Amino acid sequence: MLVLSRQRDESIMIGDNIEITIVDIRGDKVRLGINAPNTVPVHRKEVYQAIQRERSSPPKAAAGTVAEHTAPAANAETKPNHTPNATMPAPAD
Repeated sequence: MLVLSRQRDESIMIGDNIEITIVDIRGDKVRLGINAPNTVPVHRKEVYQAIQRERSSPPKAAAGTVAEHTAPAANAETKPNHTPNATMPAPAD
């Protein structure tokens, strides 16, 4: 691990396009400003770990989903309560 000392308004560079600036220091808290391309995801570590756990866990089926897809409808007028080929939105940060 590289350890650097910086003061308020000083920065470090990671590669050519990621800049981390010390914005404020109050007691034991340091505020960082991160300037990175939109293609580089930036998360707090606990958020990153939660995203990784969610991606590695098997998808959970909604109640009744299996029955809707495997058994014919009891009533021809009954419509399923889902949209075919719908995609789920990406997880929010």
